[in-house]
Amino acid sequence: MIRKLTPAIHDKVWGSPRTQPWLENPEGRKIGEIWFAAPETLPILVKLLFTSERISVQVHPNDVYAREQGHARGKTEMWHVLRADPDATVALGLREPVTAESLGEAALDGTIVDLLRWDRASEGDTFFIPAGTIHAIGGGLALCEIQQFSDVTYRLFDYRRKPERPLHLADSLAAAQLPPGENRRHAIPIGEGRELLAECEYFRTEQLTVRGTAACPSMPQPAIYIAVAGEGHIDGEPFRAGEAWLALAGSPKITIESVSATFVIARLP
Repeated sequence: MIRKLTPAIHDKVWGSPRTQPWLENPEGRKIGEIWFAAPETLPILVKLLFTSERISVQVHPNDVYAREQGHARGKTEMWHVLRADPDATVALGLREPVTAESLGEAALDGTIVDLLRWDRASEGDTFFIPAGTIHAIGGGLALCEIQQFSDVTYRLFDYRRKPERPLHLADSLAAAQLPPGENRRHAIPIGEGRELLAECEYFRTEQLTVRGTAACPSMPQPAIYIAVAGEGHIDGEPFRAGEAWLALAGSPKITIESVSATFVIARLP
């Protein structure tokens, strides 16, 4: 049994009017995020992100710190790049180790941007962002994000945009993991048109390419199927890019039919 998830659309100061083919946007709104949530069955949140400029420099806490602050859980996430301008970049971690004191000073004067490790982002790239990783997303990108079901974000720097949004320096410095790390992931073929994109204790994400018909086996855990390219039918229901479908735990085999389509599948590990 599957059901289509209802999207929640969020405008952002850094959002983009370029949301096609995933969302029609005739008014040219600066849409930053589309959320697909199934909180009653799955502690995972799926988003589509669109950027016209850099998002804030930020960090998410791990479970321990988040719960100490009264939140249900922390936030580990991953990004899969759906579209990228030629000069698009993402920042993941720091170029070199720094002290908490010097990081705080850099956040206040804006030089934190130069401390970040900016990497080129191209269509098809995947990045894994464990809780505690200082990060930012550049402009000119469309991403599929899979994350723990949490919206706890601590900002270190927001480019002094107006209207100003609050910063959270104390929490950021307490939550951040300062040593540099490796965050780029390489897809691993696992057969039958599937590739493993990322896996951790909170979620597993795969990419499924459909050319004709694909049979998806029943799974003991619920899963979200995000159509990121193409159109066709999923279990007899029409789908198009930009839609997400929830398959409940123990659902019968799912059949997807399409001339050409791509899904990102998110589930518990």
